[in-house]
Amino acid sequence: MEPTYPDVIPMIAYEDGPKAMDWLAEAFGFRERARMVGADGRLGHGEMEAGEGLIMLATPTPDYRGPKTHRESCDQARTWSSVPYIIDGVLVYVKDAREHYDRARKAGATILSELEQGSDGTRYRAEDLEGHRWMFIQRG
Repeated sequence: MEPTYPDVIPMIAYEDGPKAMDWLAEAFGFRERARMVGADGRLGHGEMEAGEGLIMLATPTPDYRGPKTHRESCDQARTWSSVPYIIDGVLVYVKDAREHYDRARKAGATILSELEQGSDGTRYRAEDLEGHRWMFIQRG
């Protein structure tokens, strides 16, 4: 049976795609669905499931730099990333925000905001190992 795909799929670039896939599984509990690595070790295409959602990821070229690396050499990127909000990020609904938060923190995620209760449920914000931003919400 052919795998199904949701109507919207975030596509995220990583400097080290294989390492990112391993880290996303450990820190955020995503499940690997596909991994295509070239002879040069670069991730050509990866798919990870998060609940009923899916992300695709890859390392587009050896010259690609993720948000964290970009901030290190660009004052403007450092400035716009100084807020804890999700800038060009991904929202993921989770079953247990506290458990998810603890797992992410233990794996080394940069926590941008502590757990908080909002009108939409319990949430927190984090950056992954390359500086991509995520918001995780447990529905209220």
